[in-house]
Amino acid sequence: MMPSTIEAVVPEEQIKQHDDTGHMLGNGGHQIIEAYSEEDISNVLAYANDHELTVNIMAGGTKRGYGGTMEQADILLSLAHFKGIVEHSVGDLTMTVRPGTTIQEIADQLAAEGQCLALDPAWPELATIGGVIAANDSGPKRLLYGSARDHVIGTRIVYPDGRVIRTGGKVVKNVAGYDMNKVFIGAMGTLGVISEITLKLRPLPKYEGLLLLHFPDGHEQDIYPFAARILDSMMEPVSLEVLTPTIAEKITGQRAYTLAIAFEDQEKAVSQQEKWVNDNLPSNVRQTVLHEEEASDWWKQFRRLAPNGHHDEPNDANTQAAVKIGSQPADVPGLLKQAAELAATYHVSVEGHGGAGHGISRIYINGYPEDLIAYLKALRSAVEKRHGYAVATHLPFTLRASFAAWGEKPSYFSLLEGIKRTNDPKKILNRQRFVGGI
Repeated sequence: MMPSTIEAVVPEEQIKQHDDTGHMLGNGGHQIIEAYSEEDISNVLAYANDHELTVNIMAGGTKRGYGGTMEQADILLSLAHFKGIVEHSVGDLTMTVRPGTTIQEIADQLAAEGQCLALDPAWPELATIGGVIAANDSGPKRLLYGSARDHVIGTRIVYPDGRVIRTGGKVVKNVAGYDMNKVFIGAMGTLGVISEITLKLRPLPKYEGLLLLHFPDGHEQDIYPFAARILDSMMEPVSLEVLTPTIAEKITGQRAYTLAIAFEDQEKAVSQQEKWVNDNLPSNVRQTVLHEEEASDWWKQFRRLAPNGHHDEPNDANTQAAVKIGSQPADVPGLLKQAAELAATYHVSVEGHGGAGHGISRIYINGYPEDLIAYLKALRSAVEKRHGYAVATHLPFTLRASFAAWGEKPSYFSLLEGIKRTNDPKKILNRQRFVGGI
Protein backbone atom coordinates (compact mmCIF):
# COMPACT_ATOMS: atom_id res chain seq x y z
CA MET A 1 0.00 0.00 0.00
CA MET A 2 1.30 3.43 -0.96
CA PRO A 3 2.32 5.65 2.04
CA SER A 4 0.02 8.60 2.77
CA THR A 5 2.81 11.15 3.25
CA ILE A 6 5.95 11.95 1.27
CA GLU A 7 7.99 11.74 4.50
CA ALA A 8 7.32 8.01 4.50
CA VAL A 9 8.79 7.73 0.99
CA VAL A 10 12.13 9.56 1.29
CA PRO A 11 14.15 10.74 4.33
CA GLU A 12 12.87 14.02 5.76
CA GLU A 13 16.22 15.77 5.26
CA GLN A 14 15.79 15.33 1.47
CA ILE A 15 12.49 17.25 1.50
CA LYS A 16 12.35 21.04 1.43
CA GLN A 17 9.18 23.11 1.60
CA HIS A 18 9.78 25.70 -1.07
CA ASP A 19 7.71 28.39 -2.73
CA ASP A 20 9.62 29.85 -5.65
CA THR A 21 6.67 31.40 -7.50
CA GLY A 22 8.86 34.44 -8.07
CA HIS A 23 11.51 32.57 -10.09
CA MET A 24 11.77 34.20 -13.50
CA LEU A 25 11.92 30.90 -15.38
CA GLY A 26 9.15 29.00 -13.59
CA ASN A 27 9.22 25.19 -13.76
CA GLY A 28 9.62 25.02 -9.99
CA GLY A 29 7.82 23.10 -7.27
CA HIS A 30 6.05 23.63 -3.94
CA GLN A 31 8.30 20.95 -2.48
CA ILE A 32 11.86 20.22 -3.54
CA ILE A 33 12.84 16.60 -3.09
CA GLU A 34 16.47 15.67 -3.58
CA ALA A 35 17.09 12.24 -5.04
CA TYR A 36 20.27 10.38 -4.13
CA SER A 37 19.43 7.07 -5.79
CA GLU A 38 17.29 5.43 -8.43
CA GLU A 39 15.18 4.05 -5.59
CA ASP A 40 14.47 7.62 -4.43
CA ILE A 41 13.30 8.55 -7.92
CA SER A 42 11.13 5.46 -8.20
CA ASN A 43 9.54 5.96 -4.78
CA VAL A 44 8.82 9.66 -5.34
CA LEU A 45 7.26 9.06 -8.75
CA ALA A 46 5.16 6.15 -7.51
CA TYR A 47 3.93 8.31 -4.62
CA ALA A 48 3.18 11.26 -6.93
CA ASN A 49 1.41 9.04 -9.44
CA ASP A 50 -0.74 7.43 -6.76
CA HIS A 51 -1.71 10.83 -5.33
CA GLU A 52 -1.93 12.50 -8.77
CA LEU A 53 0.72 15.10 -7.94
CA THR A 54 2.62 16.84 -10.70
CA VAL A 55 6.43 16.55 -10.80
CA ASN A 56 9.03 18.76 -12.44
CA ILE A 57 12.55 17.40 -12.96
CA MET A 58 15.74 19.43 -12.67
CA ALA A 59 19.45 18.91 -12.06
CA GLY A 60 21.84 21.62 -13.30
CA GLY A 61 19.02 24.04 -14.14
CA THR A 62 20.46 25.19 -17.48
CA LYS A 63 17.25 24.12 -19.29
CA ARG A 64 14.85 25.67 -16.76
CA GLY A 65 13.71 28.32 -19.25
CA TYR A 66 13.13 25.74 -22.00
CA GLY A 67 9.36 25.30 -22.41
CA GLY A 68 6.70 24.83 -19.75
CA THR A 69 3.61 26.92 -19.08
CA MET A 70 2.98 25.66 -15.55
CA GLU A 71 4.90 27.85 -13.09
CA GLN A 72 5.10 25.26 -10.32
CA ALA A 73 4.45 21.58 -9.98
CA ASP A 74 3.55 19.97 -6.68
CA ILE A 75 7.06 18.50 -6.49
CA LEU A 76 10.37 19.59 -7.96
CA LEU A 77 12.49 16.43 -8.09
CA SER A 78 16.15 17.44 -8.01
CA LEU A 79 18.72 15.08 -9.54
CA ALA A 80 21.63 17.41 -8.79
CA HIS A 81 23.00 15.03 -6.14
CA PHE A 82 22.33 11.85 -8.11
CA LYS A 83 25.63 11.94 -9.96
CA GLY A 84 28.83 10.05 -10.58
CA ILE A 85 30.37 7.42 -12.83
CA VAL A 86 28.75 3.99 -12.54
CA GLU A 87 31.13 2.17 -14.88
CA HIS A 88 33.88 3.11 -17.32
CA SER A 89 34.92 0.40 -19.74
CA VAL A 90 38.12 1.90 -21.14
CA GLY A 91 38.74 -0.88 -23.64
CA ASP A 92 35.19 -0.80 -24.99
CA LEU A 93 35.07 3.00 -25.14
CA THR A 94 31.86 3.16 -23.10
CA MET A 95 30.85 4.84 -19.87
CA THR A 96 27.73 4.59 -17.70
CA VAL A 97 26.84 7.67 -15.67
CA ARG A 98 24.08 9.03 -13.44
CA PRO A 99 22.01 11.94 -14.78
CA GLY A 100 23.21 14.65 -12.37
CA THR A 101 26.82 14.36 -13.56
CA THR A 102 27.98 17.50 -15.36
CA ILE A 103 29.51 17.37 -18.82
CA GLN A 104 32.72 18.83 -17.38
CA GLU A 105 32.95 16.14 -14.71
CA ILE A 106 32.63 13.48 -17.41
CA ALA A 107 35.26 15.20 -19.56
CA ASP A 108 37.72 15.41 -16.67
CA GLN A 109 37.30 11.73 -15.82
CA LEU A 110 37.73 10.65 -19.43
CA ALA A 111 40.72 12.87 -20.16
CA ALA A 112 42.75 10.95 -17.59
CA GLU A 113 42.29 7.89 -19.80
CA GLY A 114 42.89 9.69 -23.10
CA GLN A 115 39.21 9.56 -24.04
CA CYS A 116 36.35 12.01 -24.51
CA LEU A 117 32.60 12.32 -24.93
CA ALA A 118 32.28 14.18 -28.23
CA LEU A 119 29.43 16.41 -27.06
CA ASP A 120 29.86 20.18 -26.82
CA PRO A 121 26.76 21.76 -25.25
CA ALA A 122 26.84 25.22 -23.69
CA TRP A 123 28.06 25.69 -20.11
CA PRO A 124 29.59 22.20 -19.60
CA GLU A 125 30.44 22.98 -15.97
CA LEU A 126 26.72 23.49 -15.24
CA ALA A 127 24.89 21.35 -17.80
CA THR A 128 24.26 17.77 -16.66
CA ILE A 129 24.26 14.74 -18.91
CA GLY A 130 20.65 13.99 -17.94
CA GLY A 131 19.45 17.42 -19.07
CA VAL A 132 21.53 17.32 -22.24
CA ILE A 133 20.09 13.93 -23.20
CA ALA A 134 16.52 14.88 -22.22
CA ALA A 135 16.77 17.93 -24.53
CA ASN A 136 18.89 16.16 -27.20
CA ASP A 137 21.25 19.11 -26.95
CA SER A 138 24.46 19.63 -28.89
CA GLY A 139 26.88 22.26 -30.16
CA PRO A 140 28.72 23.11 -33.40
CA LYS A 141 30.71 19.87 -33.36
CA ARG A 142 27.58 17.84 -34.09
CA LEU A 143 28.65 18.35 -37.73
CA LEU A 144 31.11 15.47 -37.35
CA TYR A 145 30.11 13.81 -34.09
CA GLY A 146 26.31 14.06 -34.09
CA SER A 147 23.77 15.24 -31.52
CA ALA A 148 23.29 13.86 -28.01
CA ARG A 149 21.06 11.11 -29.39
CA ASP A 150 23.97 9.71 -31.40
CA HIS A 151 26.11 9.15 -28.30
CA VAL A 152 23.65 7.10 -26.25
CA ILE A 153 23.92 3.30 -26.24
CA GLY A 154 21.48 2.58 -23.43
CA THR A 155 19.52 4.10 -20.58
CA ARG A 156 17.65 3.17 -17.45
CA ILE A 157 14.30 4.94 -17.24
CA VAL A 158 11.98 5.36 -14.27
CA TYR A 159 8.40 5.45 -15.50
CA PRO A 160 5.88 7.84 -13.91
CA ASP A 161 4.40 4.97 -11.90
CA GLY A 162 7.83 4.09 -10.43
CA ARG A 163 8.65 1.11 -12.63
CA VAL A 164 12.23 0.92 -13.93
CA ILE A 165 13.08 -0.24 -17.44
CA ARG A 166 16.30 -0.54 -19.43
CA THR A 167 16.56 0.51 -23.07
CA GLY A 168 19.45 -0.35 -25.36
CA GLY A 169 22.52 -1.97 -23.82
CA LYS A 170 26.04 -1.34 -22.55
CA VAL A 171 28.04 -2.14 -25.67
CA VAL A 172 28.28 -0.21 -28.92
CA LYS A 173 26.99 -3.12 -31.04
CA ASN A 174 23.47 -3.98 -29.91
CA VAL A 175 20.83 -6.35 -31.21
CA ALA A 176 18.77 -5.24 -34.19
CA GLY A 177 15.32 -3.79 -33.67
CA TYR A 178 13.64 -0.53 -32.67
CA ASP A 179 15.89 1.74 -30.63
CA MET A 180 13.78 2.53 -27.57
CA ASN A 181 16.37 5.10 -26.43
CA LYS A 182 15.09 7.48 -29.07
CA VAL A 183 11.64 7.66 -27.47
CA PHE A 184 13.06 9.31 -24.36
CA ILE A 185 15.95 11.33 -25.81
CA GLY A 186 14.68 14.82 -26.59
CA ALA A 187 11.31 14.27 -24.88
CA MET A 188 12.13 16.87 -22.19
CA GLY A 189 11.49 14.45 -19.33
CA THR A 190 7.80 14.07 -20.17
CA LEU A 191 7.82 10.28 -20.61
CA GLY A 192 10.09 9.10 -17.79
CA VAL A 193 13.07 10.09 -15.68
CA ILE A 194 16.49 9.03 -16.95
CA SER A 195 18.30 7.41 -14.04
CA GLU A 196 21.33 6.02 -15.88
CA ILE A 197 22.94 6.63 -19.27
CA THR A 198 25.48 4.52 -21.14
CA LEU A 199 27.51 6.54 -23.63
CA LYS A 200 29.89 5.71 -26.43
CA LEU A 201 33.24 7.48 -26.27
CA ARG A 202 36.07 8.50 -28.58
CA PRO A 203 39.83 8.76 -28.13
CA LEU A 204 40.94 12.29 -27.32
CA PRO A 205 42.04 14.04 -30.52
CA LYS A 206 45.80 14.12 -30.92
CA TYR A 207 45.77 17.68 -32.22
CA GLU A 208 43.25 20.51 -32.47
CA GLY A 209 43.17 23.36 -34.96
CA LEU A 210 40.74 26.22 -35.47
CA LEU A 211 40.56 28.55 -38.46
CA LEU A 212 38.52 31.74 -38.14
CA LEU A 213 37.71 33.18 -41.56
CA HIS A 214 36.54 36.80 -41.39
CA PHE A 215 34.45 37.76 -44.42
CA PRO A 216 34.30 41.42 -45.49
CA ASP A 217 31.10 43.36 -44.87
CA GLY A 218 28.57 42.56 -47.59
CA HIS A 219 30.21 39.25 -48.50
CA GLU A 220 28.42 36.96 -46.06
CA GLN A 221 26.74 35.34 -49.08
CA ASP A 222 30.16 33.86 -49.94
CA ILE A 223 30.31 31.84 -46.71
CA TYR A 224 28.07 28.92 -47.63
CA PRO A 225 29.58 28.29 -51.11
CA PHE A 226 33.01 28.04 -49.48
CA ALA A 227 31.67 25.79 -46.71
CA ALA A 228 30.01 23.62 -49.37
CA ARG A 229 33.37 23.23 -51.13
CA ILE A 230 34.85 21.93 -47.89
CA LEU A 231 31.94 19.52 -47.40
CA ASP A 232 32.35 18.25 -50.97
CA SER A 233 36.07 17.63 -50.43
CA MET A 234 37.79 14.73 -48.68
CA MET A 235 38.29 16.82 -45.54
CA GLU A 236 36.49 16.14 -42.25
CA PRO A 237 35.87 19.43 -40.41
CA VAL A 238 34.52 19.13 -36.88
CA SER A 239 32.63 22.40 -37.24
CA LEU A 240 31.63 24.91 -39.91
CA GLU A 241 30.05 27.46 -37.60
CA VAL A 242 29.00 30.87 -38.90
CA LEU A 243 29.21 33.71 -36.35
CA THR A 244 27.38 37.03 -36.57
CA PRO A 245 29.60 40.13 -36.29
CA THR A 246 28.45 40.78 -32.70
CA ILE A 247 29.56 37.35 -31.51
CA ALA A 248 32.70 37.40 -33.64
CA GLU A 249 33.77 40.72 -32.16
CA LYS A 250 33.24 39.41 -28.63
CA ILE A 251 35.34 36.26 -28.99
CA THR A 252 37.62 36.94 -31.98
CA GLY A 253 38.12 40.70 -31.85
CA GLN A 254 36.97 41.00 -35.47
CA ARG A 255 33.56 42.54 -36.21
CA ALA A 256 32.68 40.54 -39.32
CA TYR A 257 30.69 37.49 -40.34
CA THR A 258 33.08 34.71 -39.45
CA LEU A 259 33.31 31.02 -40.34
CA ALA A 260 34.83 28.90 -37.56
CA ILE A 261 36.37 25.76 -39.09
CA ALA A 262 37.65 23.22 -36.57
CA PHE A 263 39.82 20.18 -37.28
CA GLU A 264 40.67 17.42 -34.79
CA ASP A 265 43.06 14.68 -35.88
CA GLN A 266 46.76 13.85 -36.04
CA GLU A 267 48.83 17.04 -36.31
CA LYS A 268 49.89 16.26 -39.88
CA ALA A 269 46.29 15.67 -40.98
CA VAL A 270 45.16 18.92 -39.37
CA SER A 271 48.01 20.83 -41.05
CA GLN A 272 47.15 19.38 -44.49
CA GLN A 273 43.50 20.38 -44.15
CA GLU A 274 44.42 23.86 -42.96
CA LYS A 275 46.73 24.20 -45.97
CA TRP A 276 43.82 23.41 -48.31
CA VAL A 277 41.72 26.13 -46.68
CA ASN A 278 44.59 28.62 -46.93
CA ASP A 279 45.25 27.76 -50.59
CA ASN A 280 41.58 28.13 -51.50
CA LEU A 281 40.73 31.12 -49.32
CA PRO A 282 38.27 33.53 -51.01
CA SER A 283 39.71 36.92 -51.85
CA ASN A 284 39.64 39.63 -49.16
CA VAL A 285 38.95 37.07 -46.39
CA ARG A 286 41.14 37.52 -43.32
CA GLN A 287 42.19 34.47 -41.36
CA THR A 288 43.00 33.81 -37.70
CA VAL A 289 44.67 30.46 -36.91
CA LEU A 290 44.54 28.90 -33.44
CA HIS A 291 46.04 25.60 -32.30
CA GLU A 292 45.84 23.37 -29.25
CA GLU A 293 45.43 25.40 -26.05
CA GLU A 294 44.49 28.59 -27.89
CA ALA A 295 41.80 26.73 -29.84
CA SER A 296 40.55 25.04 -26.67
CA ASP A 297 40.35 28.38 -24.84
CA TRP A 298 38.39 29.87 -27.75
CA TRP A 299 35.81 27.11 -27.56
CA LYS A 300 35.52 27.65 -23.80
CA GLN A 301 34.54 31.27 -24.47
CA PHE A 302 32.13 30.17 -27.17
CA ARG A 303 30.31 27.78 -24.81
CA ARG A 304 29.58 30.64 -22.41
CA LEU A 305 27.58 32.73 -24.87
CA ALA A 306 24.11 31.29 -24.29
CA PRO A 307 21.79 32.08 -21.36
CA ASN A 308 22.31 29.42 -18.71
CA GLY A 309 19.36 29.62 -16.33
CA HIS A 310 21.52 31.03 -13.52
CA HIS A 311 22.26 34.61 -14.58
CA ASP A 312 18.83 36.01 -15.56
CA GLU A 313 18.29 39.50 -14.19
CA PRO A 314 15.07 41.05 -12.83
CA ASN A 315 15.89 44.12 -14.94
CA ASP A 316 13.26 44.30 -17.73
CA ALA A 317 15.66 46.06 -20.08
CA ASN A 318 17.99 43.06 -19.97
CA THR A 319 15.47 40.23 -20.35
CA GLN A 320 17.14 37.22 -21.98
CA ALA A 321 15.82 34.82 -24.59
CA ALA A 322 17.33 32.15 -26.83
CA VAL A 323 16.03 30.47 -29.96
CA LYS A 324 17.11 27.30 -31.74
CA ILE A 325 16.52 27.40 -35.48
CA GLY A 326 16.52 24.43 -37.83
CA SER A 327 16.92 25.16 -41.54
CA GLN A 328 18.67 24.07 -44.69
CA PRO A 329 22.42 24.60 -44.18
CA ALA A 330 22.50 26.90 -47.21
CA ASP A 331 20.02 29.22 -45.46
CA VAL A 332 22.11 29.67 -42.31
CA PRO A 333 24.09 32.81 -43.29
CA GLY A 334 20.96 34.47 -44.67
CA LEU A 335 18.91 33.69 -41.58
CA LEU A 336 21.64 34.98 -39.27
CA LYS A 337 21.75 38.24 -41.25
CA GLN A 338 17.96 38.49 -41.20
CA ALA A 339 17.95 37.88 -37.44
CA ALA A 340 20.41 40.76 -37.00
CA GLU A 341 18.40 43.08 -39.27
CA LEU A 342 15.16 42.34 -37.40
CA ALA A 343 16.91 43.25 -34.14
CA ALA A 344 17.19 46.87 -35.25
CA THR A 345 13.50 46.96 -36.19
CA TYR A 346 12.37 45.60 -32.82
CA HIS A 347 14.93 47.41 -30.61
CA VAL A 348 16.62 44.31 -29.18
CA SER A 349 20.27 43.23 -29.18
CA VAL A 350 21.11 39.96 -30.89
CA GLU A 351 24.02 37.54 -31.16
CA GLY A 352 23.85 34.44 -33.31
CA HIS A 353 25.71 31.49 -34.79
CA GLY A 354 24.75 28.54 -36.96
CA GLY A 355 26.11 25.42 -38.62
CA ALA A 356 26.74 25.71 -42.34
CA GLY A 357 26.98 21.91 -42.37
CA HIS A 358 24.10 20.82 -40.12
CA GLY A 359 21.64 23.72 -40.32
CA ILE A 360 21.14 24.30 -36.59
CA SER A 361 21.44 27.96 -35.52
CA ARG A 362 21.22 29.68 -32.14
CA ILE A 363 20.04 33.24 -31.59
CA TYR A 364 20.52 34.99 -28.22
CA ILE A 365 18.38 38.07 -27.59
CA ASN A 366 18.32 40.81 -24.93
CA GLY A 367 15.74 43.56 -24.54
CA TYR A 368 12.46 44.65 -23.01
CA PRO A 369 9.82 41.89 -22.72
CA GLU A 370 7.35 43.39 -25.20
CA ASP A 371 10.13 43.96 -27.75
CA LEU A 372 11.37 40.39 -27.27
CA ILE A 373 7.97 38.90 -28.02
CA ALA A 374 7.49 41.03 -31.12
CA TYR A 375 10.97 40.10 -32.31
CA LEU A 376 10.49 36.38 -31.65
CA LYS A 377 7.24 36.31 -33.63
CA ALA A 378 8.85 38.12 -36.56
CA LEU A 379 11.87 35.80 -36.45
CA ARG A 380 9.74 32.65 -36.37
CA SER A 381 7.75 33.94 -39.33
CA ALA A 382 10.94 34.60 -41.30
CA VAL A 383 12.28 31.12 -40.49
CA GLU A 384 9.03 29.37 -41.42
CA LYS A 385 8.96 31.15 -44.78
CA ARG A 386 12.21 29.29 -45.48
CA HIS A 387 10.54 26.04 -44.36
CA GLY A 388 12.49 25.91 -41.11
CA TYR A 389 11.46 25.90 -37.45
CA ALA A 390 12.20 28.10 -34.44
CA VAL A 391 12.05 26.80 -30.85
CA ALA A 392 12.48 29.06 -27.81
CA THR A 393 15.08 27.31 -25.66
CA HIS A 394 15.24 30.07 -23.03
CA LEU A 395 12.41 32.45 -22.16
CA PRO A 396 11.08 33.90 -18.87
CA PHE A 397 7.98 32.16 -17.59
CA THR A 398 5.69 35.19 -17.96
CA LEU A 399 6.54 35.46 -21.67
CA ARG A 400 5.95 31.82 -22.55
CA ALA A 401 2.20 32.41 -22.57
CA SER A 402 2.70 34.97 -25.36
CA PHE A 403 5.14 32.94 -27.45
CA ALA A 404 4.69 29.18 -27.71
CA ALA A 405 8.12 27.66 -27.18
CA TRP A 406 7.60 24.90 -29.75
CA GLY A 407 5.37 26.71 -32.22
CA GLU A 408 2.32 25.09 -33.78
CA LYS A 409 1.46 21.45 -33.17
CA PRO A 410 3.15 19.27 -35.81
CA SER A 411 1.22 16.96 -38.11
CA TYR A 412 2.43 13.95 -36.11
CA PHE A 413 1.24 15.39 -32.78
CA SER A 414 -1.34 12.64 -32.28
CA LEU A 415 1.51 10.11 -32.23
CA LEU A 416 3.37 12.07 -29.52
CA GLU A 417 0.15 12.44 -27.57
CA GLY A 418 -0.48 8.71 -27.77
CA ILE A 419 2.99 7.89 -26.43
CA LYS A 420 2.51 10.34 -23.56
CA ARG A 421 -0.90 8.86 -22.76
CA THR A 422 0.59 5.35 -22.66
CA ASN A 423 3.61 6.25 -20.53
CA ASP A 424 2.07 8.89 -18.27
CA PRO A 425 -1.73 8.64 -18.34
CA LYS A 426 -2.10 10.96 -15.32
CA LYS A 427 0.22 13.56 -16.90
CA ILE A 428 2.34 14.02 -13.79
CA LEU A 429 5.78 14.40 -15.41
CA ASN A 430 7.00 17.80 -16.65
CA ARG A 431 3.45 18.70 -17.61
CA GLN A 432 3.13 21.12 -20.58
CA ARG A 433 6.90 21.11 -21.13
CA PHE A 434 7.04 19.55 -24.60
CA VAL A 435 5.53 19.99 -28.08
CA GLY A 436 1.85 20.95 -28.09
CA GLY A 437 1.68 21.28 -24.31
CA ILE A 438 2.48 17.62 -23.61
